Amino acid sequence: MSQHVDLTHHFLIAMPAMADPNFARTLTYICEHNQQGALGIVINRPLGMTLETLLDRVGIPLEEKRFAGLPVMFGGPVQTDRGFVLHRPLDKWQATLPVKDGLGLTSSRDVLQSIGSAGQPEDFIVSLGYAGWAAGQLEHELAQNAWLTVAADAQVMFSLPPEERLPAAIQLLGFDLANLSDVAGHA
Repeated sequence: MSQHVDLTHHFLIAMPAMADPNFARTLTYICEHNQQGALGIVINRPLGMTLETLLDRVGIPLEEKRFAGLPVMFGGPVQTDRGFVLHRPLDKWQATLPVKDGLGLTSSRDVLQSIGSAGQPEDFIVSLGYAGWAAGQLEHELAQNAWLTVAADAQVMFSLPPEERLPAAIQLLGFDLANLSDVAGHA
């Protein structure tokens, strides 16, 4: 049995040759990775919808107007009708997957209500949908050079606008993605 690599709390950087349009030029944050598979949220692909629009659609008042124009992300192709909030600090929400370093992924409505009324949690990314991989699937894709991985940095996630997150994650690797060719090297 091959050794399991745990990529929880890592970024997946799509390689230039990524064929799947769902993931071309994406930065994905891995929330959970174990023997059963992996779950992540794409954090750099805005849907063209604001937080105000999303909350309005689900009937949650937005008193914290500073968040009104925040973009909602395409989190991935699974359950695209469902909201997921990547946030810190963890706090106590009805349905939260704790990740690491005080980060969590919450899919219950209470976190959106708190953002709308109290502005808490302060650091968050709202997405519709998530990215999911079956057991061994992500490992297979990594072996096919579909992704680069780097330890996640919360500053990249929460302090930068979506279009700057991928370049910043690539900088964490220490090189420029433009220097990578579209084909993996084979001797």
